[in-house]
Amino acid sequence: RSGEMAKSTQLIDNEVFRAYATYTTIVLLKMMLMSLVTAYFRITRKAFVNPEDVASFGKGENAKKYLRTDADVERVRRGHLNDLENIVPFVGIGLLYALSGPELSTALLHFRIFTGARILHTFAYLIPLPQPGRGLSWAVAYAVTISMAYKVLKTA
Repeated sequence: RSGEMAKSTQLIDNEVFRAYATYTTIVLLKMMLMSLVTAYFRITRKAFVNPEDVASFGKGENAKKYLRTDADVERVRRGHLNDLENIVPFVGIGLLYALSGPELSTALLHFRIFTGARILHTFAYLIPLPQPGRGLSWAVAYAVTISMAYKVLKTA
């Protein structure tokens, strides 16, 4: 059992793994921030989907007017869903990639480009920036994940 612990601590000493952990933490925190942005937009736009969420606004018909969709809230939600569809695969494939022994400079390039593209994607969604900004930022991050997956499959 002590041998397994030694391997775990060796992983922490691995520069590629530390880079992976850093950039994964950044994109996961960014994704978590989208929950707070959604809540902010729901509260400021008074657009809720659950009856219990509008109870503080009154009862009956008065409260029902707050049970509605809002274009701004939906935009944030779509951005958050896109994060779930793209950051979750990055976390899994990125871990396998980090463990496959890539060069540090190549791994940093992958991790930094992915992180930058996902942050840009969020700004493109929330501002909103004209296309093709959002589409390109999505495609770049997606291509990075595919590149890492290819390296993992090639190494395996």
